[in-house]
Amino acid sequence: MKTLDDLTLHFLQDIYYAERQLLKALPKMAKAAQEPALKEAFLSHREETVHQIERLEQVFEKMGQRPKAIPCEAIKGLLEEGDEVVEQTEAGPVRDAGLAACGQAVEHYEMARYTAIIAWAKAGGHADVIALLQETLDEEKKAEQLLSGMSVKQLNKSAAKLAA
Repeated sequence: MKTLDDLTLHFLQDIYYAERQLLKALPKMAKAAQEPALKEAFLSHREETVHQIERLEQVFEKMGQRPKAIPCEAIKGLLEEGDEVVEQTEAGPVRDAGLAACGQAVEHYEMARYTAIIAWAKAGGHADVIALLQETLDEEKKAEQLLSGMSVKQLNKSAAKLAA
């Protein structure tokens, strides 16, 4: 990678991979969750992720590239952490709290990536892709806020009661 456009493309390929992996993981996370609102949050975000992938494909096209995913070790690790929570906890409040936290970690990763890509697109003169990327960033922020709010208001309290 020698140019900002090279770096932008690399990170686009990275987040494209991440979104596609998340598309597969979200139904599993929903199935493992017990709290109906958490299940719904995961399934709803899966539908958003479908559109996020479509927007990324538009970004690739506008940049004169074909969509290509490159393996992303960070997202692999975050999703493996979610699998560990499911494997190492019983279904119920503690698992739900853990799944929400894992979901938040994924959202933070995605927000960091989209924020950087948007900044680079602006600096590189790719104004035609910024709105597409910003729409996705806004959705990622909303998803994180939903999980965070659910955790603080309900999930963590329910999990803490089990220890009492």
